[in-house]
Amino acid sequence: MNHGFVSAVRLVGAREIRARLRSKAFIVSALILVLMVVASIVVAGVVGKATADDRPSVAVASGVTLPTSAALDVTQTASTAQAERMVRDGEVSAAIVPSEDRLGYRVVALDDTPTDVVQALSVAPRVELLDPDALPGGLVYIVALAFGVVFFASAVTFGQSIAQSVVEEKSTRVVEILMAAIPARALLAGKVLGNSVMAFAQIIAVAVAATVTLAVTGQDNLFTVLGPSMLWFVGFFAIGFVLIASLFAAAAVLVSRQEDVGSVTMPVMMLVMIPYFLIVFAYGNPTVLGVMSYVPFSAAIGMPMRIFLGTAAWWEPLLSLVVLLVSVVVVIAVGARVYENALLRTGGRVKLSEALRG
Repeated sequence: MNHGFVSAVRLVGAREIRARLRSKAFIVSALILVLMVVASIVVAGVVGKATADDRPSVAVASGVTLPTSAALDVTQTASTAQAERMVRDGEVSAAIVPSEDRLGYRVVALDDTPTDVVQALSVAPRVELLDPDALPGGLVYIVALAFGVVFFASAVTFGQSIAQSVVEEKSTRVVEILMAAIPARALLAGKVLGNSVMAFAQIIAVAVAATVTLAVTGQDNLFTVLGPSMLWFVGFFAIGFVLIASLFAAAAVLVSRQEDVGSVTMPVMMLVMIPYFLIVFAYGNPTVLGVMSYVPFSAAIGMPMRIFLGTAAWWEPLLSLVVLLVSVVVVIAVGARVYENALLRTGGRVKLSEALRG
């Protein structure tokens, strides 16, 4: 690769980065994505703490011995009358007072059966998990949704930016001036490189924001579990986005009008949307996750998710990366040929077969 080509790629890439940084729409969308991740972590922490602290308040009269497993907010009283008075005054949801039946106590409420108090007093059987390292289903779904949303939002945002930039240059004939100074492949490489850098920076910002929020909200234990999969997600996305960006550029170069961008980029959009819907609806299916972790368009979600669940062997992420890298090389080669052959063709839509033949 000669020095002139590298300089041209660097020049175009820098221009793409400056264009994204000057775009208010990009800045706003990036901030919204970061705020969504931060808000989801904060809400999950608050809800989790509220659930843990949400114990029914009861007044317990003297002489009553409660089960040690009863999760209740207890206020001790000297007599049954005092406990019942607290119920009437609304200070507690129920009172537990002495009784002559087998249990030795009874529950007193104002006008409705306190189901939560009864459940807290009930004796539950001991539960033994065959898999002691199993993760809560709710946490697994939240992590899967987070990976899916961040991947989808970033890929679509920057992919569409590349497509619109390509068509804008064709429709205004700016590309003819650019082609007089630099080769088409350098123009494509610069666009892909510049937008990939910005997409990677956005993913890093999301990861840092998530890490800081977990630390500030006292959920450090969750970061210990989630950290390795987050790092793999960043790595897979950095490589996988190059593939997606190349496809968006190759698809957009087939048309010369902005109103036609949606039709030619729809197949690429589908390739981005399918992994998102799969992870949302089949996040707990090991077969689906296994297939996703080796398909180039979904490996950035499937493999980190398997790492989080602990179902991937140590060598599988490395093999998946190799498959992804080979796919990127192939797509870039094909995309560069399409881009080079269709870039100067204006007017009607260029057929993919014609662009491949040149």
